[in-house]
Amino acid sequence: MLEASVVVRGAVVYASLIEALALLPVFFLTGLTGSFFKPLATSYALAVLVSMVVALIITPALSLILFQRARLRRTQSPVVRVLQRWYDVALRRAIRTPLPSFALAGVTLMAGLTVAPRLGQSLLPDFKERDFLMHWVTNPGTSAPEMKRITIAASKELRAIPGVRNFGAHIGQAFQADEVVGVDFGENWISVDPSVDYDTTVRSVQAMVDGYPGLRRDVQTYLKERIREVLAGSSDAIVIRVFGNDLAVLREKASEIETMLGSVDGIVDEHAELLVEVPQIEVVVDLAAAKRYGVTPGEVRRAAATLVAGEEVGDIFRAGKAYDVQVWSTPESRNSLSDIQGLLIDTPDGKKIRLDDVADVSVKATPNSIKHEALTRRIDIAANVKGRDLGSVVTDVEDALDEVDFPLGYNAVMLGEYTERQEAQRRLLGWAFVAAFGIFCLLRVVLRKWRLAVLVFLTLPTALVGGVLAVWLTKGVISLGSMVGFFTVLGIVARNGIMLISHYQHLEEHEGEAFGPELVRRGASERLAPILMTALTTGLALLPLVIFGEVAGQEIEFPMGVVILGGLVTSTLLNLFVVPPLYLRFGHSRRERGQTTVIQPAI
Repeated sequence: MLEASVVVRGAVVYASLIEALALLPVFFLTGLTGSFFKPLATSYALAVLVSMVVALIITPALSLILFQRARLRRTQSPVVRVLQRWYDVALRRAIRTPLPSFALAGVTLMAGLTVAPRLGQSLLPDFKERDFLMHWVTNPGTSAPEMKRITIAASKELRAIPGVRNFGAHIGQAFQADEVVGVDFGENWISVDPSVDYDTTVRSVQAMVDGYPGLRRDVQTYLKERIREVLAGSSDAIVIRVFGNDLAVLREKASEIETMLGSVDGIVDEHAELLVEVPQIEVVVDLAAAKRYGVTPGEVRRAAATLVAGEEVGDIFRAGKAYDVQVWSTPESRNSLSDIQGLLIDTPDGKKIRLDDVADVSVKATPNSIKHEALTRRIDIAANVKGRDLGSVVTDVEDALDEVDFPLGYNAVMLGEYTERQEAQRRLLGWAFVAAFGIFCLLRVVLRKWRLAVLVFLTLPTALVGGVLAVWLTKGVISLGSMVGFFTVLGIVARNGIMLISHYQHLEEHEGEAFGPELVRRGASERLAPILMTALTTGLALLPLVIFGEVAGQEIEFPMGVVILGGLVTSTLLNLFVVPPLYLRFGHSRRERGQTTVIQPAI
């Protein structure tokens, strides 16, 4: 028992470390993507390390306890015997003429390299949750009664859709709320009953929302909307933010970019931010007149603001609730510009003067909203994506954006989901080189020869081709979940390669098997069952995720499962039919093969 455990101890330890090390890049993801994928990587790495401890300590101990008095016979499953017989026939041909196996591996690799650039890209999948949020934005200046009328009408239509079980809404900004919006901005919420068909209900909701022309609206799951708000401060998939000092120039460029977005295939709901001029009363204090009446400019502005907009002067507490005390003028005192011009202001000597006696009161065109970032004005042009993957659309948008001519001091940046994905991908690939170097070093330690470490290391990319082809055959879009799946496959194929070559070395060094075709056949045949068992158990565990698809709760696991399942197929075939001929060809140097005096049996 001890001898058997010692034989596989080194290979098990290093293979488990390589599996955990393959996920190293995921632990360096930051922000939103890190919040999603770090727990998955942590769970997998802990499972691998715990399984290593179980295999090295608990399993041998339990075997000793349970089997010490049992009569053990060397038996083999009939299924394994049949598989080994078929496999031996196929492996004999692969060893005798390895060129077809190498050519097939090369063709598979080229197929992966051809398909990979054609795959779409996205950050996260569409979540199938049943809580939806809809934005309703009308033109600035829309009154509260009109927004209320629209919201009530929409509520009645939404609640009439089969499967919509509740409705809620808010208009404008709540007291001490975090969103700075006017009454022209509203949000509606609905929940879809779990018992109804999800896609049918969502299409009905979307068709109803599209029946409200003249306002900007969307339908998004609550989680998706929150993610986009965190990434770019907008609920849209693509956001182009233009910076500059002159608002007129910003509007001109925003209109040009909005037109450009409309020409890109896959772009829907393109719109520039509603930074428009609205009528606003402007009060400009006449300093000489104010001095003549003995009032300060600040007193004039405060009095005008209190009379027109009101001012909180205190609070009343009743039954545990706080009620504001506001000082405001009567409605008939502010119905028109002339009424406001005639508002009375107290002077220090107790007299009253009209507001227009000390100030110029007029109606001016004023921006409805002033937005700055880093002391520079900005305006957003946003759009959503439909019918194409996010990565392909953004690539076309970036090409078209390069054709837009910006004056000196003006520039545009791309924000949103794709920008976050590119940053996450850059970080993943950067740390992937570190992980790859670590994996290569571990391969060198466990295999003890540079040529064997290089042999296993160079077969890793070919094993990933199955994941690429699996993505291409399903949705054709690589998300970050898919990329995490690739790192997982990398660890699995490295583990199988180590176990196979370590077994070759054990047969040669401890059981007297001479290097040659017979060694390769015997070692591969004995490792056939463990390799197939690893692939089958992993594949069966992932099969439900792939069969049921992107159902609620499995949106991230589904692309990971597709990649891992496809990678298992190519990695298993690689370990069974490509690695053995490669080991026979490069496992020993010419000098080492020349020193072998044992005559190899013919195949």
